[in-house]
Amino acid sequence: MSEHSGDRPAFRYQAAELAVAAIFLLLGAIVIYDSVRLGARWAEDGPQPGYFPLYLGILICVSSAVNFGRALVRLRGAANKPFVGVEQLKLVLSVLVPSAIFAGLIGWLGIYVSAILFVGFFMRWLGKYAWWKLVAVALGNSTVFYLIFEVWFKIPLPKGPIEALLGLD
Repeated sequence: MSEHSGDRPAFRYQAAELAVAAIFLLLGAIVIYDSVRLGARWAEDGPQPGYFPLYLGILICVSSAVNFGRALVRLRGAANKPFVGVEQLKLVLSVLVPSAIFAGLIGWLGIYVSAILFVGFFMRWLGKYAWWKLVAVALGNSTVFYLIFEVWFKIPLPKGPIEALLGLD
């Protein structure tokens, strides 16, 4: 992000570095916890299921702690430049949030209905397309993917209650 873009910063480098290090520290701690739960010792017949993941979790935690400490010390004053501006972050979130909702809906509605809603939403919200175009493209897209995966390649994808009502499951 340039200093003269006029976009106020949403995050600075230090905050971003600290947040990422903290997230990875938490993930490493989860790996360590679960490795110990599974068994992280060397048994008579070889390593238990958590043996190697335990060491990966420790490595992740140590690396994250080092990165966290370096971010605290290194990124002060002029070195702590803006990482992302508010307007840039809004653009990223305008795609990330609907994509996350799409991924979450797949388990309940199935991939085809979720894809219809996802494509239709983006066409209307960002593209401002007419409703008839939106419906044609969204339905056509899911129909083509259904034919490709389910009919031709015989690869079952997650389906929901609407596909069950249509007898497509």
